[in-house]
Amino acid sequence: MEKLQYISQGNTLHEQKLNITRALDNGIKWIQVRWKNAPGNELIKLCEISRTACADYKAVCIINDHVLLAHEVDADGVHLGLNDSSVEEARLILGDQKIIGGTANTIPDVLQRIQEGCDYIGLGPLRFTPTKEQLSPVLGFEGYQKMIETLRDQSIEAPKIFAIGGVTLEDIQPLQQSGIYGVSVSAQITKQPSIINEFKKAMI
Repeated sequence: MEKLQYISQGNTLHEQKLNITRALDNGIKWIQVRWKNAPGNELIKLCEISRTACADYKAVCIINDHVLLAHEVDADGVHLGLNDSSVEEARLILGDQKIIGGTANTIPDVLQRIQEGCDYIGLGPLRFTPTKEQLSPVLGFEGYQKMIETLRDQSIEAPKIFAIGGVTLEDIQPLQQSGIYGVSVSAQITKQPSIINEFKKAMI
């Protein structure tokens, strides 16, 4: 599984397409299409376009929140928030071969995700981020470290955990030291897609 995920940004279809294309051009191999409050038809268009573009670049295309839409466009999978459909429901719709990721903010969330059988966990937020409207409590580096240690102490096997929420290039080293597998990045890659190479170099 790729260690670097790009979560798309943009207020319009044009902005979203542009940002996704730039990320792919700069070597990203995992896109999560995320467009909150999008007009329905335009979100469908974006998902179709993104699915095709990701296939051209041999990149993974994950749809945020919308299980049925992920199924309709034959995306590689879906990422579910804590208030979205359950992993079990998504699995029934998408089947065993698709990727299902789940958000978590606390140890009980992580345990829930493990029990649900999701393929990876987006754990966060690392810090405050204006890109998310309803932000869960900020974890900080210490929060990640405590959770990873708790899982290790109790010999709990978790799926790969990605740090999410305001992650920047400078955070890679401390996050990896805490035991985090990968990161999901939005704002910094949107502003400077060429930084993808730096992220890849930094991630062991």
